[in-house]
Amino acid sequence: MAPVFAPTLLSRIEDAGLNASAPPQQRWLDGWLVRFSPGKAQRARCINAVSDGRLPVAEKLALCHALYRQAGLRMLLRMTPFTRPPDLDTWLDQRRYQRFGESLVMVCEDIDAMPQVPLPEGLGLQEIDVEAYAHIVGGLRDSDATRIAAHAQRLKLSPVPYRGSVLRDSSGKVLACAQVAVEGDMAGLYDVFTAPAARGRGLSGALCSHVLAKAREHGAALAYLQVDAHNHAARAIYRRLGFADAYSYHYRALPEAADST
Repeated sequence: MAPVFAPTLLSRIEDAGLNASAPPQQRWLDGWLVRFSPGKAQRARCINAVSDGRLPVAEKLALCHALYRQAGLRMLLRMTPFTRPPDLDTWLDQRRYQRFGESLVMVCEDIDAMPQVPLPEGLGLQEIDVEAYAHIVGGLRDSDATRIAAHAQRLKLSPVPYRGSVLRDSSGKVLACAQVAVEGDMAGLYDVFTAPAARGRGLSGALCSHVLAKAREHGAALAYLQVDAHNHAARAIYRRLGFADAYSYHYRALPEAADST
């Protein structure tokens, strides 16, 4: 990554992302933020190692494994430039924890400078409440009822308020959706999704442009998002809106057979 953003800004954005993705199922364990939501979002069901703590890593991981077994979830660890201890990723790699889920955090430092993309003719923009949003995006993703309910619960109880928006055609069908979480001067884009049959029409770019313009009215000056590192089409859309790659993260987990023992 090109070092184009101040480290203090990236630290603030990482904190904002953690706050916006906070599920009710989380606890602190010796400096690690341990999350175990049954929802789809991996950031809400993983360990964020944000502080060194005092326990040896092996002992701390054993305690975490017990928590995830009790919750009936696979234990995931999220590795970022802020992970502590700083050699944790290497330590896990040496003990057969597999690497996956390569992702990027992208940042736009000036929402005011973002190009305004017009909505295609015949489509309407509608703001909806977070529970309705969870059901709409869950339906588009073919999520099961448990994951949709967990998503709705997380959004309703989030310490950072969300605003969900959908694009509908003249028949009322949802073609695309996106939501934004505003904390202070930072707006986080989340759950941007376009129905498969409606892709390639520039809908997500137009929708993101409009929801971030709305976020600006609520005090946001800069924006951030998280995207799959291999989703080149989405990254191209975000770059056109003024976002740039800021830092990467990935996940670690034991092979599922080993994790269940």
